[in-house]
Amino acid sequence: MENLIFDIDNGIAILTFNRPKALNALNQALLEEFDSVLDQVETNPDIRVLILTGSGEKAFVAGADISELAKMNPLLAKRFATKGQKLFSRLEALPIPVIAAVNGFALGGGTEVSLACDFIYASEKAVFGLPEITLGLIPGFGGTQRLTRLVGTNLARELIFTGKTFSAADALSYGIVNKVCEDGTLMEEVMKTAKAIAKKGSASLRAAKEAIACGKDVDLETGCRFEADAFALCVASSDAAEGTSAFLEKRKAQFKGTLDS
Repeated sequence: MENLIFDIDNGIAILTFNRPKALNALNQALLEEFDSVLDQVETNPDIRVLILTGSGEKAFVAGADISELAKMNPLLAKRFATKGQKLFSRLEALPIPVIAAVNGFALGGGTEVSLACDFIYASEKAVFGLPEITLGLIPGFGGTQRLTRLVGTNLARELIFTGKTFSAADALSYGIVNKVCEDGTLMEEVMKTAKAIAKKGSASLRAAKEAIACGKDVDLETGCRFEADAFALCVASSDAAEGTSAFLEKRKAQFKGTLDS
């Protein structure tokens, strides 16, 4: 691939946006490669956690490629936005945990792709924002929707209407980022968390992710019913058999990382 680097090691996959000369901006070729990588992630049962990050020291993803946007008519622009939305929704719907390791500028599409991950760790040098309004545009890859759901309507309005950028510390205070890491320690901290997650049972991780996703936009009673169903399925898994046996035998559980019952 020309625009991405994709590596897998011990159940942890790392997808690196790799257009450093363009600050890893999202163009159509990169989105095509991204879609192909998600095919691999979905079909590889050995991948238990996915990490997204950017190459170079300056950027995670500095937005969409403006040189391509400037040449689009309305029909092409809608196709581009729809393609990005579907791709980020596909990322969000992956059954495995996905962590964004934001190492620098995450503007426009960079903030949008990080919001489609399960949670975000950021370098103290990271910068977020949805500055599309300054170009006479609006976010087109789900930013108006995911940001509002995460931080609330009023703050989302302010950030989108002004187009202002904000620091990793501000993102932490807004509830966008889970952790801010000292310069040079981001991937170490992300890998520490990813390895801890990868040691858990695949069936229970998938059930937990699905229960959270299905319950967040419904009433509590409906969400709890879904949780009970997911819990019951977990009980029938080899993860539960190993986990409960390990607890009773006072040893550490050794999950196989498979979905076998």
